Amino acid sequence: MVVDDENPDGHSPALRWPLRSCPCGTASPSTCEATCPPGHMQAGPCGKYSGCITLRHPIDHARRMRHLNAFTATAVLVLLTACASRPVSHPAPALSPAASGWQAAVTAIAAGGDNGGRGQAIVQRLDTLGIDWRRQDFEIDGFRGANLLADIGGPADAPVLLLGAHFDKVDAGDGVTDNASGSAVVLALAERFRQQPLVRHQVAIAFWDLEERGLLGSRAHIAQGSEQPVLYVNFDVFGWGDTLWMMTPDPDSPLTVSTRTAANAAGLGLTTGGQYPPTDHEAFLKAGWPANSYSLVDADEIAGILAMYKGDTPGQVPKVMEVIHSDGDTLAAVDPEAVARGIDVVEVALRNWDAEGGTTGAND
Repeated sequence: MVVDDENPDGHSPALRWPLRSCPCGTASPSTCEATCPPGHMQAGPCGKYSGCITLRHPIDHARRMRHLNAFTATAVLVLLTACASRPVSHPAPALSPAASGWQAAVTAIAAGGDNGGRGQAIVQRLDTLGIDWRRQDFEIDGFRGANLLADIGGPADAPVLLLGAHFDKVDAGDGVTDNASGSAVVLALAERFRQQPLVRHQVAIAFWDLEERGLLGSRAHIAQGSEQPVLYVNFDVFGWGDTLWMMTPDPDSPLTVSTRTAANAAGLGLTTGGQYPPTDHEAFLKAGWPANSYSLVDADEIAGILAMYKGDTPGQVPKVMEVIHSDGDTLAAVDPEAVARGIDVVEVALRNWDAEGGTTGAND
C-alpha cells in the first residue's frame, strides 16, 4: 500500500515509495527509522501503520529549506532597513514643577478665549491659591474694562512692591506669548511670595485689561488715585529665550545690579537699558512712578525688535515679531523650562533687592 503523508488513510496514489515492513512489537521505532530511505519517515503509531512513508517532494526538500532561509534573511534585512530609516521617536521629558505650573496657567488663560474669559482664568487661579482679589472697573478713552488686583502679603506698613502684567489679547492667535506668558509669571511669583514673604516690602499684584488698546488698564489705575508703589515691575512677552531683557532707566539701580548678579549665577543673559517696546511700565513712568519691565527672549532678537519698533527693517525678523499679534501666538512657540529659569532669576533678584533695602536708585 502507498500512503500519502497528507492522506494517511491511503486514498491518494500520489506518493511513490512503498512502506517498509516494521510490524508492531517486532522492532523498535529506531530500528524502523533506520530502515527508511532518505526523504522518508516512520509511519503512524502502532496498530494503524508500521513502516516508512514518503515525505512530500523529498528531492526538493533541501532546496526548499535553502530558499526559505534566504527569504527569511531578506525579509529581516528589509525590516531592519525600514526601522533604521524611520525617525526614532522619544517621549518628551517631563517638565519641572515650576515649568509645569507656569504652562498650566498659560494654557488656562489662553483657553479663556476673549478678555473676560482670560480674566476669569486668572481669578480661578487666585482662588485656588487662596488669594483674595478685587476687581477695578474703569472707563477711559471710550472703552470699558476691568483690572484685577490682589495683596499678597509682607510686613505691615511696609512699602509696596507692585508686580503686574496685562492679560488682554488682540484678535489674532491665542495670546500666549503676548501676554498670557507675563500674567502666568506674576501668578508664579505671587505664589512664591505668599509662601515666603519679603522681609522689607509688601507685595501686591495687578493684571491689566486693555493694554492692547493703548495701556488703558494701567493708565486708569493711576488715574483713579491708586496708592503709589515704591516700585512697579512689569512682565510682558516672557515665553522663551536665553536672555532677560530688562527695561530700566538706570543701568546701575539696585534692582538692575541684583538682577545682573542673579542672572550671572544662573547662566542667563541680561540686557538692560531704557529702549524697550511700549507696554504698561510706560504709564507708571509718565506719572513719575518708578517702574521696570522684564521680557524673556533670545539675545539676538533684541536689536531687530528695537529696529522694527523704529520702523526699520532688520536683516532677519526676530521670532517675537513673527509670533505676537499673529495666528502663531500659541503654546507651540513657548519654552516652559526657559521661562521657569527666568522666573527663578527674577525671584532671587527681587529678594536680594528687598534684603538690601529696596531703593530704586535714580528712579526714586
